[in-house]
Amino acid sequence: MSHDANLDAASAGRGRRAALDWLFHSPLALPLVGLIVVSVLMGFASDNFFTIDNLLNVLRQVSVVGILAVGMTFVILTGGIDLSVGAVMALAGTMAAGVMVNMGLPGGVGLLAALLVGLGLGLFNGFMVAWGKMPSIIVTLATMGIARGLGLIYSGGYPISGLPGWVSWFGVGRIGIIPVPVIIMLVIYAVAWVVLQRTPFGRHVYAIGGNETAARLSGVRTRSVKLAVFAISGVTAALASIVLTGRLMSGQPNAGVGFELDAIAAVVLGGTAIAGGRGLILGTLIGAVLLGILNNGLNLVGINPYMQDVIKGLIILLAIYIGREWR
Repeated sequence: MSHDANLDAASAGRGRRAALDWLFHSPLALPLVGLIVVSVLMGFASDNFFTIDNLLNVLRQVSVVGILAVGMTFVILTGGIDLSVGAVMALAGTMAAGVMVNMGLPGGVGLLAALLVGLGLGLFNGFMVAWGKMPSIIVTLATMGIARGLGLIYSGGYPISGLPGWVSWFGVGRIGIIPVPVIIMLVIYAVAWVVLQRTPFGRHVYAIGGNETAARLSGVRTRSVKLAVFAISGVTAALASIVLTGRLMSGQPNAGVGFELDAIAAVVLGGTAIAGGRGLILGTLIGAVLLGILNNGLNLVGINPYMQDVIKGLIILLAIYIGREWR
């Protein structure tokens, strides 16, 4: 064998080893494999699955949960959990609609009100966890009830409709063929990726999830970081509410029931360790899309909605188990 042939063989061998190393060690490996496998299976099950319209519809449908999952990723990376995001989203959307319709204020003020509601409740959660030293699961469970109740009290239990027509752009608008909710979701993921991968704050988030005591002893302001991640979760819930309100053209106090579980599922399916410290925001995006494809595919093949919940639950359990064994 010639010298050049030996070099080519060695290069090919290194390439295969690098690919295998990535497959066995990258947090994105399992989510990507899962996404490909599920997509192929759904493609075989339904001829309509791989059409452009259906794939864009999947992305549009997944946008709300995908945005919620961004904030959830920050929280879970620190070892916490946020069960309040669905209720916070509902309250933020209801308040935005109320400001625009009941108070007659400009739409921009309504959208700002939604963001302030999300930020305020996120800061409340973060303060109770960081300074109150309460478990995040208990704090956010309480906030879920508070936010849901406040939304129902404010609206009287009824949707608030009559929004300005332009609000629908956030939920059903398009730029070219790309749905606006998808663009909003991707922009939020891009910002989150920069924050987590390119800033000291992002490194501190991972450090707290990996070992909070060591992070504190090394100078990380752990309480401030925890406050910030819950604030981020509240803001992303508010951003999701703007998209959902635009889609429904009303403030729905009962919206978002169970969305917190879908957001957690997207984070877990994306390879983020539920105990914190390990995971990538791009994995969460893959997990959200995987969840959306699963929902869409099961609907296309006519699976009973109740059975769909069983299937999704089993897949999430399998993902957690495989992820634990893989690592």
